[in-house]
Amino acid sequence: MIQVAHDPVPVASGIVCPQPLAASADRALAALAELAPDRPALRANPGRYYLTERAAITGNRHGGAVSPGGSCHLLPAADGRLAVNLPRSDDWELLPAWLESDDVEGWAGVARAVAGRSAADLVERARLLGLAVAEAGPPRTEPVPWFSVIATGETAPPGEAPLVVDLSSLWAGPLCGRLLADAGAEVVKVESTARPDGARFGPPEFYERQNAAKSLLTLDLRTEAGVAELTALLRRADIVIEASRPRALRQMGIDAEALLRERPGLVWVSITGYGREEPEGQWIAYGDDAAVAAGLSWVLHAATGEWMIAGDAIADPLTGLHAAWAAWRAYRRGGGQLLSIALCDVVTHALQASGPLNAESIQRPSARWIPC
Repeated sequence: MIQVAHDPVPVASGIVCPQPLAASADRALAALAELAPDRPALRANPGRYYLTERAAITGNRHGGAVSPGGSCHLLPAADGRLAVNLPRSDDWELLPAWLESDDVEGWAGVARAVAGRSAADLVERARLLGLAVAEAGPPRTEPVPWFSVIATGETAPPGEAPLVVDLSSLWAGPLCGRLLADAGAEVVKVESTARPDGARFGPPEFYERQNAAKSLLTLDLRTEAGVAELTALLRRADIVIEASRPRALRQMGIDAEALLRERPGLVWVSITGYGREEPEGQWIAYGDDAAVAAGLSWVLHAATGEWMIAGDAIADPLTGLHAAWAAWRAYRRGGGQLLSIALCDVVTHALQASGPLNAESIQRPSARWIPC
């Protein structure tokens, strides 16, 4: 079943997500459009359009406990369910170290190795190795802010066309940059010659949609000259988007807090899986497993009795939409902020948007389900 762009968030054939994720996406884009009333591109589609955009391009189907792209599987452990996301060839090479076995072949082998192990232990070992693994537990019950201001600098009057430097890759960050371009920003996408955007290895149409409105700057960030050129660009930026683990940029000599102190009005948008604080700042996450970590699969199980993955890497487009609004709002207010935006927190916020979430409040499958 291929969903058209304006459909509810698809889970599997005949099932839609019981929580209002699409409405959350619509609200985020509408809030951004209110801040840029003269930009018709921001009103061309509702926010939910972006949730299914990649699936509409690829034609990937929703496979229950397997993500549409196939890289993330929900697997039973000895005492729970795990989302195991292995999108890179390097991830598969780490499986012997993670599972303490040299006899793991394919997903069937991973499932056998996981089945007899503690979910918490597997998650802990995976995070130490840099693997995207999350436990499918319930969502948090206390209100979760989806972004935080973790450092401040001097403010400055905003201009009409801010310079945005987009250091991100894949989906959440690039979508944020795309929407800021639609809002009137000049966006420069920076790619490393040694490590280009992973979206380049997927459907070309999807990469082009995220980046067509941006200027492209390719740098060899293994060299002093490349890092110096990037640093000079960052010192001119009004908004920076990045989705790296904090230490990755610090190892290059790029310090977000220091640049915030140097550049009045700067807005620095840090997109991570779980936030910038330690140890969470070092945990790897992608859109599918981050949504599972937020409790989305638990919600679906409570509603249907089945363990499923909702949407296509849904934390990514949800976060991109929210990050664009937060960045533009901060800039229009004078900037001087380092914004931390976590995939997991954005999904948790969306799950809680209709009120307190518990086993009794979750909508059950029925004809009364409204589009989410």
